[in-house]
Amino acid sequence: MGISRIPVRIIVEGIGESRGILVRILSPRTVDAISRLLPIEGRAAVWRNGVYFEVPLRMGVEKPKERVKKGDIAYWPLGSAFCIFFGDMRPHSPVNLMGYVEENIYVFSEVKSGAKIRVEKRG
Repeated sequence: MGISRIPVRIIVEGIGESRGILVRILSPRTVDAISRLLPIEGRAAVWRNGVYFEVPLRMGVEKPKERVKKGDIAYWPLGSAFCIFFGDMRPHSPVNLMGYVEENIYVFSEVKSGAKIRVEKRG
């Protein structure tokens, strides 16, 4: 995999876990900063087809996307949040695309606000 692709496990308390890949080329500065913070966790908020939680990172926009697809993983600069999208949508404001969910996307459609989410590197 190397440092250009970082495999992650995303655990949603009481629901299950998913696997994803952070892809450096999509937003190199953002992916580097997030990967240095791992493991991270927070309380979920749900908005339309997305689940997000605040992270201790302040980054500006980097290759911003105004539309996302089902399975996209992104950082939302305006809300300093890690986002997982379980459906195609237009976020509240542009996001920095960081990767994608490769397994168990259904987990996120079951998330309720307040659920604990943890993102960690996997070997």
